[in-house]
Amino acid sequence: MDQSVKDALARWPDVPAVYGWLSLDARGRWRLHPQGQSAQGGPGESITNSQILEFINRNYEHDEAGRWYFQNGPQRVFLRLDAAPYTLRLSDDNRGLLTHTNASVETIDAWRLDDAGRLYAATPMGAGIVLDRDLPQLLEMLVTDGGEPLLDALAGLAPGHTIRVAFPGSYPAAPLSTIAQENVARELGFDPAPTPQAA
Repeated sequence: MDQSVKDALARWPDVPAVYGWLSLDARGRWRLHPQGQSAQGGPGESITNSQILEFINRNYEHDEAGRWYFQNGPQRVFLRLDAAPYTLRLSDDNRGLLTHTNASVETIDAWRLDDAGRLYAATPMGAGIVLDRDLPQLLEMLVTDGGEPLLDALAGLAPGHTIRVAFPGSYPAAPLSTIAQENVARELGFDPAPTPQAA
């Protein structure tokens, strides 16, 4: 978090949080909802200013309830998550994953594959969805802890069963299991659509 943001928090600790103005889409793009109506499900407007994007990326956090927000000076701007708190992409050298905020993913604790074919990773930073354009390549790179290509192993994976999957040279084997899309947020520990909490 930026020092200027920390200073603003110290100076004005009780600024009310806002909801409905910002969302993060499944491709890791920040979207502005000028009428504060992200809860209505609209796509919002793309934020393209690089300085604003960098500022949001540096000041992106979550609270103990799994609600993700952008700390805008002294004010928390809670956001709607269309897929997960992070969008993960392959690094340029294909030797690891990066978040949409350009942070390196150091560890994968678990993988989840939903019934729509989307792959998620649980990381110490938070849950992330693998970017759709990188998913086919990543699936070809992943192997079971026995060395079998993941795509071959998935054909025999029964619902409710777990296999251990590694990204050779990057991440050791971690459990992979299937999940229903409607259970992703609960199981991976985030609130996709925060609302004000009762006092």
